[in-house]
This record gives sequence, C-alpha cells and structure tokens, in this order.
Amino acid sequence: MFKLIEKLHLDKYVNSYLILAIDLFVSVGVTLFTLFWAGVIFGSFVYADYVTYFLLSSLVVSAALFLVLNIHRTIIRHSTLRELWKIVVAAIGKGVLISVGFVAFNGLESGTSAFISLVIAFDVLLTLGALIVLRIAMIFVYEAIKDKSRKRGKYKSILVYGVSSKSVAQITRLQNSTNYDVVGFIAYGAPINNQTLSGRPVYYFENQKDFNIICDEKKIDAILFATEDDAKFEEKRLLQHCIDGDMKVLIRPSINEVVDGKIMTAPIREIKIEDLLGRDEIKISLDEIERNFKDKTVLVTGAAGSIGSELCRQLAGFGVKHLVLFDNAETPSHNIRLELEERFPELQFSPIIGDVRILTRLEYVFNRFKPQVVFHAAAYKHVPLMEENPCEAVLVNACGSRNVANMCLKHGVEMMVMISTDKAVNPTNIMGCTKRLAEIYVQSLGLAIEQGQIKGKTKFVTTRFGNVLGSNGSVIPRFREQIAKGGPITVTHPEITRFFMTIPEACRLVMEAATMSKGNQIFVFDMGASVKIVNLAKKMIELAGLRLDKDIKIEYTGLRPGEKLYEEVLSNAENTMPTPHDRIRIARVREYDHSEADSLMAELEALSRNVKIDDMVKLMKSSVPEFKSKNSQFEKFDKIA
Repeated sequence: MFKLIEKLHLDKYVNSYLILAIDLFVSVGVTLFTLFWAGVIFGSFVYADYVTYFLLSSLVVSAALFLVLNIHRTIIRHSTLRELWKIVVAAIGKGVLISVGFVAFNGLESGTSAFISLVIAFDVLLTLGALIVLRIAMIFVYEAIKDKSRKRGKYKSILVYGVSSKSVAQITRLQNSTNYDVVGFIAYGAPINNQTLSGRPVYYFENQKDFNIICDEKKIDAILFATEDDAKFEEKRLLQHCIDGDMKVLIRPSINEVVDGKIMTAPIREIKIEDLLGRDEIKISLDEIERNFKDKTVLVTGAAGSIGSELCRQLAGFGVKHLVLFDNAETPSHNIRLELEERFPELQFSPIIGDVRILTRLEYVFNRFKPQVVFHAAAYKHVPLMEENPCEAVLVNACGSRNVANMCLKHGVEMMVMISTDKAVNPTNIMGCTKRLAEIYVQSLGLAIEQGQIKGKTKFVTTRFGNVLGSNGSVIPRFREQIAKGGPITVTHPEITRFFMTIPEACRLVMEAATMSKGNQIFVFDMGASVKIVNLAKKMIELAGLRLDKDIKIEYTGLRPGEKLYEEVLSNAENTMPTPHDRIRIARVREYDHSEADSLMAELEALSRNVKIDDMVKLMKSSVPEFKSKNSQFEKFDKIA
C-alpha cells in the first residue's frame, strides 16, 4: 500500500471531494461507535429506536458543516493550527444540531436525558479527535514518502540564504517540491548554536572555509536566494563563495509581469546576470493603469519585438477590449500569437502583418479597428547596421513615426505613446538621430494641437530609456551564445559602459508614464548606475562556472560605427523636471514649429527614397545640430558644418 501511494506525484493534491467523503465516513463512524458504547454502559441497547435518527442526523449535519466551513478544501499537507478552529466548530456544531433536532422531533424524556447527554458529549470529543488524528496521519505519510524519495537521491538539498520573512516563506513554498529539500538557512555572521527557523537550523559563515565546511557536512547541492536584492547584496561574498566552491546558485525571481490582473512569479531557476543587474522592484499604480486601458482598443506597432511583445503581455492583463498587434516580421508575429492564445484564452486580439512605412496599410488598420490608444514601438534599433543603411533608418524610425502620429490625429486616437531611446540624446549615430527626429515631429504635432493650429484631441507622449536586458540582439544574449560555443567573448572596448533596464521594468514605466501624462511630454527613466561591459562579461563567465583566460577569453574588437564609450545620463536635475514617480522625469527639450518639422520630414523622406545618402545626412545634421558622428563615415559632414 505504501509503495502504491509513493508512486503518486507528490506535487498533486488529493481530490477535495475524496477528503469530504473520508471525513463523513469518520464522522458517522464515530457516531456509530459512540452509540454502541453508550448502549454497553447502560447495560443494554434499550435506545435502539434512536440509532437511525442519530446516524442520519450525523451524516446530514456533518456534510452541511463540512461544506459550509470548506474543511475539505484545506490542503492537508499545508495545514497549520489556524485550520484547527474549523474542525472544532464542526465537531461542536454537530453535537449541538443533533441535540436540537432530537429535542424538536422526539422531546426530551427524563429517562433519555442521560443517554443523550453521554452520546453527544462522546460524539463531539471523538469526532474532534478523529478528524485531527486523520490529518496528522496523512501529513506523516506524506513526509515519510518524501524522506524515502530523498534517500534515493530524488531531491536536491538546498540552503536558503537569509533569515527574513521572504526567506522563511520558501519553506512553505517548497514543502511540496519534488526537486528540492530545504535543509536549513545560511547567513553571514559569527556562529550561533542551535538556532532554528520554521523547524530548520540556521548555519552561519564568515569566510570561504566556513561555507565549504557547511556545504560538505550537510551535503548541500545549491544555495537559494529568495529575492534578487539578496543576491545583489551577497554578490561579492556568498555568491563569490558559491562560484569559487563550484556550488549551484538558485533564485526565486521577483514579480515580472501582470497576468489576468494577478501578479505572477516564475519558478525557481539558476541565477542569471540579469538578476544582478536589475534594481528594486518598481512600484506602479496598477489600479490607475488598469482604469486607463480597460475596455479600450489598443494598437501596438512593432508588437513582435522585444519591447512591443512585452507591452502586449502586460496590456493583456489589464482587461483591454481588443489588442491589435502590428508588425512586419512574420515568424515573431506567429510566435507572439501562439503565446497570447495559450496564456490569455479570453483575450480578443488581432495580429496584423504590416509596415509603418506603408501609409495605406496603416489607414486600413485604423479604419478597421479604430484604436483608442496606440503604443508605437516599431523601429530599427541596431546602431552599426543603421550606420550602414541610413535611408532605411530614416524611413522607418522618422517617417514611420510621422505616419503613425498622423493616423492617430486623423482617426481621433486618445493617446499615442512613442518608444524612444537614450541614443536620441546628443546623438552620435544615424539611429539616434532618426529617433530624435521622430521625437521632434511628434512633439511639434502635439504643440500645434495645444496652440490651436491643428484640430485634434490626441495626446502625444514620448518615453526614453536605454538598453534593455535580454532584448533581441543585445549584448547579454550575444555573450551567452559565445560562452556556450566556448568563446571568445567579444567586447568592443575595455572602457565601454552602458545603462541597462529589464524589459518588463521598461514596459511598466512606459505604461505608468502614459497614465500620468497630460500630453505632449517626453519622459525619461532613471536607468540606475552604468555598467562596464567588460565587467559584465567577466561575471557571466564566472556564473557559467568557467575561468577567465583559462576556459574562455575576452577579445577587444574596437568601437563599431556610430558607437560611443559612454551613454548620456538622461535624468539629471539639469535637463529634466520631476514627476510624482521617483523613477520618471520629464525632459527639457527645444520646441519645434510643426510646419517646419513637417517640411523637414517630407524632404528627408524624398532624399531617403531616392537614396541620396550624403544630402540626407547633411540635412539631418543641420536639423539636429547636436548630432555629431563618432567613429563613422559621416564624421566628414561634421567638419564641413
């Protein structure tokens, strides 16, 4: 029998109605047992006429109380003393209701009062005891199965870092796990004997030797961090001990998305470089954001890209009426379609293959779906590639943004949110300048509406941020691929630095900015401290369990066309204004006349379509004076200017 039970998956729960049936069997059985012994005590079963009443009453009353109190829905392996009151109420309630029913239907004769009192008292006590013993027995059986599985090597023994409430919570979260067994906790400091938390010992370390002794004696397979903050705090101590001791490091990731209005968390996994680069969880106004987008038709351009697809995932959780996914990439569009169908079966959405350069295709989409909010994320983003293909960068990033903005105005869209970049600040490359040109046009259109020069109601909002971790073609996935191939890791320059932000983090800030905006503003995000790319590469090598220069090398390839060593700080007090959100500021930028911006866009489009590269770049530099090329063939036009 034990082996049969053991074959069941330990992460599966027993059906609640089976628990209800067992509880009813126990409750009625206790009543029958009580009647039998009451008859023995009174010398004979003189009250046999009442047996049927008591058994039927026990069944009906117990079923009603168990269902009302939901006793059968409590997961027994998770039970604590908090659930005990339900069993106490059920046992006492059973006795009271049976007594009341007996008196109501049969009256209370003097000769039966002693018998009834004895039956009810014993029934209450035995029912209470039997139900509690049943649950304790089930917990013991479950733990015995776990112990047996653990001895066969089925479980990985882990220590949880820290003694905070979040660390202790991992005991409850992992007590059903078929993969991990929490042996105890580990914390930095002088040893304290016999200290326990939630029934597990706490081990202390002060150096690598202490750590190695603990792991060897307890046969530890991995260290688990409950939060990213803990991992970052111990990056140069415990995390380094794990790397030096060849110990696996696990993490339970923080909240990273909203699904169906609920916060979702990812399962335990091995730690990644993104966990160490991220910052404290961003606090956003979930209720306000939901009110802003609920029951609205939302169009996302570039919906299959890194930012666009994450915007779609998060918007799907805010109850939008219809989500329109607009992108020109077929396979990524197919992939995001399959994901949304699986994760959000109730979501009404439409994937549309189209290009922001084709005005008639945009017209069709706006006419058909009549979006109320537009997130414009479609763009070419790779700096060296756009330096080599400047006409396409202008057509997509600048003219495409103009096309989308004009459609929003024409069709009465409530708000357009444009995704821009830190590379638009004092641009040194074609890509950055095209994004600045897009900002200029969109903002000029918004100003023209405010000043009454153009009729319309659309609010135009622009958001700027830096590099996003893990986006398509970004440095971290590239390094990961190079490590998997055995290297070398290629870094352009030993001093190059960049600002980083996670994709979900960036998208949450975009929606927060859209919610707080009054229109016609450029929002910039606090990107935190810049990261030296070579240090990032070294840390990724360590986390992969490899040794720099022995297992894998770093090679420097030189700055690429249009690339600069340091990105601009976006959110300092000199060039921005504060907002109610401490991570979002409003950029101070020059204002442009819309008619001039419109003429500029028309001229740039004509030059780019005719591939007049030199004339086009010269016009870009004269229109955006701060555009100074770096490490580029177009530096010669700066000298002419």
